[in-house]
Amino acid sequence: MKILVTGGAGFIGSHLVDALLTNGHAVAVVDNLSTGVREQVDQRAEFHEADVADAGLAAVVKKVRPEAVVHLAAQVDVRKSVADPVEDARVNILGTLNVLEAARQAGVRHFIFASSGGAIYGDTDLRPTPESHPAVPASPYGIGKLSGEHFLRIFHKTFGMRTVALRYANVYGPRQNALGEAGVVAIFTHRLLAGQQAVINGDGKQSRDFVYVGDVVAANLAALQASVSGAFNIGTGREVIIDQVANLIRQAVGQGDFSHGPAKPGEQMTSCLDNRLVAKTLGWRPKMPLEEGIAKTVAWFLGQH
Repeated sequence: MKILVTGGAGFIGSHLVDALLTNGHAVAVVDNLSTGVREQVDQRAEFHEADVADAGLAAVVKKVRPEAVVHLAAQVDVRKSVADPVEDARVNILGTLNVLEAARQAGVRHFIFASSGGAIYGDTDLRPTPESHPAVPASPYGIGKLSGEHFLRIFHKTFGMRTVALRYANVYGPRQNALGEAGVVAIFTHRLLAGQQAVINGDGKQSRDFVYVGDVVAANLAALQASVSGAFNIGTGREVIIDQVANLIRQAVGQGDFSHGPAKPGEQMTSCLDNRLVAKTLGWRPKMPLEEGIAKTVAWFLGQH
C-alpha cells in the first residue's frame, strides 16, 4: 500500500515510517521540519518538505497518489496553544482540514488522524475515560484536535472516506524532542542526564496515562488494516502521577534532583484513557510496561550524549 505520513520526520511519525517500510509498504513523508529531523526519516521513504497548512499541499498529495494518509503533523505544545491560539488553529485546525481536502481531491479512501485523548476530555471524574464521555477541552490545543475529529466525521459521512481518529494518551519514548515538545519523560530525562535539576510544574500530583511510542505505532498499523471509522482511545488505562514518573526516571538515570514550579495555564490535573473499545474493535492492546519503556527511553538518550 502507498501511504502518506504527515509529520513523518517527527517523534511518532519517524517510528511509524520505519514500521510501514518494514511491513513492505511504500511510504511518502510530508514534514516542514519545524520540529522534525530529516535524518530520522528512512532514506527509502519519499520526502517532501512542506507545511500542511499551505495551499500547495494538494499538488504534493496528488503527485504522491497515496491509498491512505496518516496525519500526524501538528503543533503539539499545550502551552504554546494557550500563548498563541491563532497559530495553533492555523496548524491544527486549518492544517488538518487542508490535508483532508487534499486527500479527498487525490481520491484517498482511508484517513487516520492523530488526536488527543489527554486534551479532548479535559479533567474528568470518570477515569479511565471512555470515548462516550463528553469532550470538554481545557486548552486551544484540545479544541483544535476535537475540531479535526468533527471534520473527519463530516468527510466520512459526506464523501464516504474511511476516517479514524486515534486519541493518544501521553506518548513517550526514543526520539522525543526534549526541547520542543510537551513530553515530560523526555524533558526530565534530558535534564537529569545533563546534570541539571528538572522542574515539575505544579505540585506533582497531576495524573497522566503514559503510552510507549511503539504501542502507538502498533495502533496505527491496526487502524490501517481495519475497515472501520470512528474515534478510539490509545492509552494504557493506568493512571500515574507526575511525581511517580519523576522517581522512575531518576532510578533509571541513577541520579537527579527535582524541584517544583508554578502550574502552567491550560494544563489539566487528570488524564487516563479507557482502551476497551479499541481492544474490541481493532484488537489493539498496549504491551510496554511504563518502567521498561522509561528504561528504553533513558538508554536512547544516553546514546545521544
